[in-house]
Amino acid sequence: MKNKMSLKYIWVLSFVIMVCFFCGCQPKIREEITQFSSLKKLKSKKHPLFIDNLDIQGLTISIDHSLEYFKKVPLERKYHYGKEIYTAAHMITSLETFRSFLEKEPSTKALNEFIKSGFIVYEAEGNDDGDVLFTGYFEPTYEGSFKKTSAYPYPVYSKPDDLLEINLSVFSDEYKGHKRLKARVNDSTKRVVPYYSREQINAAKDFLIRSEPVVWLKSRVDRFFLEIQGSGRIDLGKGEILRVHYAASNGNAYRSIGRYLIDKNEILKENMSMQAIRTWLELHPQRVDEVLHYNESFVFFQEEEGGPYGSLGVEVTALRSIATDSRLFPKGALCYIQAQLPDKVNINPLKEWENASFFVLNQDTGGAIKGLARADLFCGNNNYAQFTAGHMNKYGKLFFLVLKL
Repeated sequence: MKNKMSLKYIWVLSFVIMVCFFCGCQPKIREEITQFSSLKKLKSKKHPLFIDNLDIQGLTISIDHSLEYFKKVPLERKYHYGKEIYTAAHMITSLETFRSFLEKEPSTKALNEFIKSGFIVYEAEGNDDGDVLFTGYFEPTYEGSFKKTSAYPYPVYSKPDDLLEINLSVFSDEYKGHKRLKARVNDSTKRVVPYYSREQINAAKDFLIRSEPVVWLKSRVDRFFLEIQGSGRIDLGKGEILRVHYAASNGNAYRSIGRYLIDKNEILKENMSMQAIRTWLELHPQRVDEVLHYNESFVFFQEEEGGPYGSLGVEVTALRSIATDSRLFPKGALCYIQAQLPDKVNINPLKEWENASFFVLNQDTGGAIKGLARADLFCGNNNYAQFTAGHMNKYGKLFFLVLKL
């Protein structure tokens, strides 16, 4: 009897599987991820409740920076919101319209009615649950010197003279849309090869010939975190501050040392933060090379006034600028975040973060910010910014807004 029941069960199960296969109930295969499928248009009844409790002045400044970008590009340049396309000229009108309305200091009700009547709202596809993982970055300050000394032995390199950027699309239409390659010419073979990795750069005693240091730092860990942030302030003493910004990278793939330390069971996932990584490195100086060299990507810098600047060439604004995957989401766009932020008064790692919702502009990108479900919030350059950027690892929702045609 037991065998008969088993056979009957197997037959029924097989029949169900066949029916599902031929009737289309097999698991859904997600379409290819492109700029055409990164956003979904929402009906007005699906709109989030738009509430912004942050400083509106910061938002208007950030809008002005996006306008600065759009006014420098051809007015007919196209920006994809899923399957819809808007020109730079329309993006300018969209942002100017929104900015003008903000000057009226509208109530929450008036703001939502304004968006419902005049704007199209899109939601980022996110992960399988429709969520986006928000992390943070900030502008750090480190001690440094223009001259190499025993106290400041670690160079912040400028863009090397032998670093090549190769645009394959000029050779064939087959390579249109491909990322530009970073390379060098091998001196002995005269062949083009990938540029030096982090480990190779650190080991090269003559690298100073290729790349003149912008400044010298106390710690290679400081330099590493400066690269992760992409810009920073160098305190030269006596009140003198030097600002350095991203100039180029070696083109090697970015790999997270945080993930490496989690996989090695050195830091628990729930305890991971920039502060935790720094503490671990300080406690394990003999393993610093092992961990830092895991990330083969290396960033070069340049001295620059103002900033910090995002990938659009305009200044980013604290809690009003985000970085996303530039292949998938429209640059310079007005966005809306639903996530969490720490209390500004009581900055405490153990305290629950508060729900937060606010408008931002999509003004930056980053090597670690890839895919539909990632966004990086610029947090500023103070203690709150450092804490928030170091601990932010929160899931939420991301929306894009544009004026109706």
